[in-house]
Amino acid sequence: MLRYTLMRLGIFAGCLVVVWGLVYSGIVPRGLGASNGMWVVLLALVISAPISFVVLRKERDRASVQIVERVDRAKANLEANRSQEDGVDDAARAQGQTS
Repeated sequence: MLRYTLMRLGIFAGCLVVVWGLVYSGIVPRGLGASNGMWVVLLALVISAPISFVVLRKERDRASVQIVERVDRAKANLEANRSQEDGVDDAARAQGQTS
């Protein structure tokens, strides 16, 4: 998961540098007034999102498999705890009825 996040940040940083270069060279128009920094970041986000979607498809699939495995383990642990609690509760009820 960390690898996917770092790769995504790397693509964003690359897009940010390219957009910044294009804006300051005059190829892409500047933002209005003091909004130039926000314009550059927003444009870099819009460009990096589809690139990340296509380029990082395999890495995203690996990350999702890891997440599914973690969720399944957590569900199994919760179910084990639940059945353990049920066993203790049933034993306590059985002991209370025999007393």
